[in-house]
Amino acid sequence: MRADSIFSPSFGNRPSRLIGREAVLAAFMAGLDSAPGSRDRAIVMLGQRGSGKTVLLWELADRAAEAGFVVASPTVASEYLLERIIEKIRDNAQSRLKKRKRRIAGGSIGALGFSAGLQFAQGENEQRSFSLQLTNLARELTRQNRGILILVDELQANSPEVRQLVIAYQELVGEGLNVALVMAGLPGAVSATLNDRVLTFLNCARKVELGSLALGDIDSFFLRAFEESGLRISDDLRIRAARATQGSPYLLQLIGHNIATRTPDDGFVDADVVAGAIRAAQADFENDVCKTTLAALSGKDVEFLRAMACDEEVSRMRDIAARMDVTPDYAQKYRKRLMDAGVVEASSRGSVAFAVPYLADYLRKEGDAF
Repeated sequence: MRADSIFSPSFGNRPSRLIGREAVLAAFMAGLDSAPGSRDRAIVMLGQRGSGKTVLLWELADRAAEAGFVVASPTVASEYLLERIIEKIRDNAQSRLKKRKRRIAGGSIGALGFSAGLQFAQGENEQRSFSLQLTNLARELTRQNRGILILVDELQANSPEVRQLVIAYQELVGEGLNVALVMAGLPGAVSATLNDRVLTFLNCARKVELGSLALGDIDSFFLRAFEESGLRISDDLRIRAARATQGSPYLLQLIGHNIATRTPDDGFVDADVVAGAIRAAQADFENDVCKTTLAALSGKDVEFLRAMACDEEVSRMRDIAARMDVTPDYAQKYRKRLMDAGVVEASSRGSVAFAVPYLADYLRKEGDAF
């Protein structure tokens, strides 16, 4: 098997270079350049599995750090979200200022150059709320003309930790502190979070939807990557591989990796290599993305999708309702649910299409198995 040092196909793994997301990153960085309190400093990024959310968060972390921000690197929304954010801010602040770590007890100025707020004696620290700890850190860093960027990954619906974080962030914004917040998640989780009445503040945040990559960007990347790997592939086969990704960053990695590792030592990529690479990538994508996407849906949601899978590309709502043996209004309810979850998309008036690559194929094969 040939070595692959370019594609690295796994969730959250950072490829050798980003494809087709420079405009998104430029918008993120422009938001950090805006004044504290700007809506462009509170960003909610949504995309399906394999759309590159985690990779973008890590890239943003690096670029923000280079711009002088103290960064709480991407933290998965979980039970310990708030504690990890505080730990990461403190750790990053210390490394950024290149000062010797020293615990501060009381209000004296320590080697870190921070007054009370960055470090506390252990017992005292445990008695302070997350909101107060974050406020003290933000005040101290703002006084030193430094900003804080908090990155949250895998946003969960109805998360009490996310609720506390957003409330604390809103208070920091009200105080005019130099802070920014970027959260990423699946469309359904993001939608549920934005609908939380306690978090209406987030509805003013900038929404960034990670759509499909452009075919030209993918083909250009394949051309460069295959040349760097010493692979010889015809234009037709390379374009075939690019089209098979259906604009998915994860499929780009999977297909590129399979082509690289399946090519003989002579470096010549033939049609059999490309076909086998696409089949293997599709199988992995169906298991990693399609299967997990369906597992998060209700039985009726899946029934709606099965009714869609009867069509080749676009499905008319009236046909879906007939296949489900329900009224058109009832079918519309599930259309909206699945659109909110990012699983389907409106293709034209009265019609829908799958938004997740190969999901229709997976449903057809799954149906044939019974």
